[in-house]
Amino acid sequence: MSVEAWTWTIVILSFALYLGIGYWARVRETAGFYVAGRGVPPVANGAATAADWMSGASYISMAGLISFLGFDGAVYLMGWTGGYVLLALLLAPYLRKFGRYTVPEFIGDRYYSNLARVVAVIAAIFVSFVYAVPQVRGVGIVLSRYLGVDVATGIWAAVLVTAFIAVLGGMKGITWTQVAQYVVLITAYLIMGIALANLLTGNPIPQLAFTFSDFAVRLSELQVELGFKEYVAPFQNLSALNVFLITLTLMVGTAGLPHVIIRFYTVPKASDARWSAGWALVFIGLLYTTAPAVAVFSKYNLLNTLANKPVEEVRQIDWVQKWEQTGLLKLQDKNGDGILQMSGDPQVNEVTIDRDIIVLSTPEVAKLSPFIVGLVAAGGLAAALSTAAGLLIVIASAISHDLYTRLINPGASEATKLLIARVIIFLVVVLAAPFGINPPAFIAQLVAFAFGLAASTFFPAILLGIFDRRMNMQGAVAGMIVGLVFTASYIIGTKYLGWPNFILGITAEGIGAIGMLLNFVVAYLVSRATPPPPEEIQRLVDEIRIPKGSAGSALEH
Repeated sequence: MSVEAWTWTIVILSFALYLGIGYWARVRETAGFYVAGRGVPPVANGAATAADWMSGASYISMAGLISFLGFDGAVYLMGWTGGYVLLALLLAPYLRKFGRYTVPEFIGDRYYSNLARVVAVIAAIFVSFVYAVPQVRGVGIVLSRYLGVDVATGIWAAVLVTAFIAVLGGMKGITWTQVAQYVVLITAYLIMGIALANLLTGNPIPQLAFTFSDFAVRLSELQVELGFKEYVAPFQNLSALNVFLITLTLMVGTAGLPHVIIRFYTVPKASDARWSAGWALVFIGLLYTTAPAVAVFSKYNLLNTLANKPVEEVRQIDWVQKWEQTGLLKLQDKNGDGILQMSGDPQVNEVTIDRDIIVLSTPEVAKLSPFIVGLVAAGGLAAALSTAAGLLIVIASAISHDLYTRLINPGASEATKLLIARVIIFLVVVLAAPFGINPPAFIAQLVAFAFGLAASTFFPAILLGIFDRRMNMQGAVAGMIVGLVFTASYIIGTKYLGWPNFILGITAEGIGAIGMLLNFVVAYLVSRATPPPPEEIQRLVDEIRIPKGSAGSALEH
């Protein structure tokens, strides 16, 4: 069978599985729609959390970024994995004990303020929508290359499948679909990594093949020979300050992501939140320890396949032809010598490679079997769709539960609340798809922006809400507004309005850490200059941190 036939077969079977699970897990009550009835076992929740969190950026784009950034690309490994540990140990159990459905609901109730709730809703929608766009782009990349459909058609087909699952089953349907999607994506990624490691080193374990071989050094030498920067040398692409701040932004952004936090509300009790976090870390680690090996092997293979080869000979390669058709790979014989030059000098370089295609193209570059190529494509779809589904729930619950039910129509029936949530999901899909078709940046960069916004808004408010009994409504609201406005303005200005990186050369990907610090400072100063929270709120904060038991049945819905 051809690559396309295998891909169609695997994608159709996996989509049928997802649709079947979505129909089986359909719900008729809000508890099932928002938090899966709080009945998900820790192991299953760990797998679903891993799929939810390991988005298209982790699967499709991260190894590509590492392959281009080299040592500096470690910011994504350190930031995202470190952030998950921070979330699991510092926040997750306490949020579960609070017993709410959403992050805006926690903030609204903890800070006894509808204004705080509205600010949190706006931030949740903003963060989640920015994060959803690159997932849609990842779907478009996979489908446009492997299924032979145009990007727009592929994106609409995939997001409608995801919307169907989310609309019918809500968080329950999404959770069990994400378990299946995790199995698909990790199987695909590991098989690719194992095949690649065995092909290039004779060692089938990617982590060991990478650690005990000299491929990173060989890649570094090859890059220097071609005029690129050293692969293994630090701070070649990012300054030391930016490496630190991007890592910190990704860490605290992870700990503040609404679609990840909400997963800890789906388990029966607080202790299960810790166990599911532990399982998720194991499941996440399987991919994250494989990614550096895939990055090195893929880049080495790619350079050896394309650099200094006859242009016409390269253009006869099947995968080159098909990636050129997508516009994500461009060959241009600038000097007319018939030889393809790859160089770190843009005036000399004749090959333009979108970083988002590194992982997806790797099986074909390495001449692996068509089955593995198709499986990797299906894994990319699973990674993107699982995160997109979680983000849809966050946006739908923020509007239907936190705005409509809590503020506009508190007496709404179950049927009305579910209808509102389902309508919102369809509206978000309709809005997100066009952005995915014409994205403003590549996948991992867009995701980094979302993490920066989460870091500068949610993380301080949640952390102070759990550990600072003196933090009040005025401080939390002021901090979130300052963090959100500052970070969003800097990102939009430097990336899309031509502003320079005017704060110490800090890039948009790392500015969320500065926004977070501003949030903390403003929140602390304002809270100390205004009246303390009511006594019942201060007692509640103390009860949340009690090691065992529940924070009180009154907190549960």
